[in-house]
Amino acid sequence: MRKDVLIIDDEPAIRRLLVGALGRSGITYAEAATAAEALRLAAIQPSPLVALLDLGLPDRDGLEIVPQLVACGVAIIVLTARDATAEKVAALDLGADDFVTKPFDSEELLARVRSAIRRKSGPQADVGKRNFHAVSIDRDAHIAVIRGVRVDLTPREFNLLWALSDRPGRVITHENLLEQVWGPAHLQDLDYLRVAVRALRKKVEADPASPRLIINEPGVGYRIAIEP
Repeated sequence: MRKDVLIIDDEPAIRRLLVGALGRSGITYAEAATAAEALRLAAIQPSPLVALLDLGLPDRDGLEIVPQLVACGVAIIVLTARDATAEKVAALDLGADDFVTKPFDSEELLARVRSAIRRKSGPQADVGKRNFHAVSIDRDAHIAVIRGVRVDLTPREFNLLWALSDRPGRVITHENLLEQVWGPAHLQDLDYLRVAVRALRKKVEADPASPRLIINEPGVGYRIAIEP
């Protein structure tokens, strides 16, 4: 029977914490303490929906198995140290969906897990339309509706909102956004992105000074919120 979550961590205390949180929420799980065991469990069909991946595994660097887990169809939430910005970016670039910093809040982690499970198990939406939380976007009609109100966006602002909404709830790296919106020649032009995000927030946030829709992940990128 398919497990909702595959816990991949060599620390028994962390696994116990995760098992307790998932179990109380009715989320099924399997456990692996090594990369080799994780890959074996991920390959079992049907594969787990989500992996909680610690990068400090005893037999391999956790980053090395991200592409293999992705190939198995598993969404990946990386568990990482608070200051490991480079690792976060590397994991996201390799195909990870999200990350949670240690020490983490169990309720926040469960919210991320539930969101990932919904994405993996839910029906596929119209590729030209996206609807979540307070946002409705129609790419073909070039219409964006926020909290029930149509918002007039420039083409670049619309493309930025569309790029952010490609993976609602998950972090999109600075480089990924720059490539999608400005092109590969502008991967280092972070100021372009910051100015555009600031302009977009003025149009889509109830309070641009305290954004709740477009969330900054310092040093990594931005995520678009899927819950109020």
